Amino acid sequence: MAVEMLSYIEKESPVHRLSGGTKLIIFIMWSSAAMLTYDTRILLFLFIISMTIFIVSKVHIRDIAFVLIFILIFLLLNNIAIYLFSPQEGVRIYGTNHVLFEIAGRYNMTLEQIFYQFNITLKYFVVIPAALLFIVTTHPSEFAASLHRIGINYKIAYSVSLALRYIPDIQRDFRTIAQAQQARGIDLSKNEKLAKRIKNAGAIILPLILSSLDRIEVISNAMELRGFGKNKKRTWYSIKPFKRADYITIAVGAVILTVSLIITFHDGSRFYNPFL
Repeated sequence: MAVEMLSYIEKESPVHRLSGGTKLIIFIMWSSAAMLTYDTRILLFLFIISMTIFIVSKVHIRDIAFVLIFILIFLLLNNIAIYLFSPQEGVRIYGTNHVLFEIAGRYNMTLEQIFYQFNITLKYFVVIPAALLFIVTTHPSEFAASLHRIGINYKIAYSVSLALRYIPDIQRDFRTIAQAQQARGIDLSKNEKLAKRIKNAGAIILPLILSSLDRIEVISNAMELRGFGKNKKRTWYSIKPFKRADYITIAVGAVILTVSLIITFHDGSRFYNPFL
């Protein structure tokens, strides 16, 4: 059976044993550190830690391969768009102009532009493993409890939990409907032309939408019959209490965030400039 995309992957690892609240707090601090800095030294340090944590989590690349490929394609398109719309951004930021070769008009390749876009790419590689790990190592119910713990209304938290639970369900429904339609003679393979495949995909999308709407109605009715939303507060069955490892992890995350911000802004600029 195929691995469900962006669904909870149960493993026995230090990352899985952490509370969902801890992982949420760490993810927020980690993302803040990566997004606020353009210091390559800090980003490389965070990248090494990120890869180390990914290995410790025992999550395999093949478990998240589809999402990872999709993100990498988006990253490539993002880099191309940055260069097309602002080919001299690196020169403007770093104040020097080391031209490698000319292309046409204002388009040329400079060391500054390459370094600037390298930092942007590095930001993705720092944040992406943390984001994916947070999703696949945190049970949806525990994730909802984590959101509620940091002050988010439990109705919103529960909605997020349901959305995460629906991802594997929708994937299973998609495969079931696709196999049923192919059994009826609808070809979705590479043997058909792209336009025909897109048209045939409509035979899957419409039943998938209708089945999803039907499931939403069933869940809504069940929650309403059980009085969901009647009280202002609620308890959580899947919540994990904070342990020593959680406090240590949060403390280490806070130190990393603080040190990264101090190094980033000590000279008044977020950019590390190796060209001066």
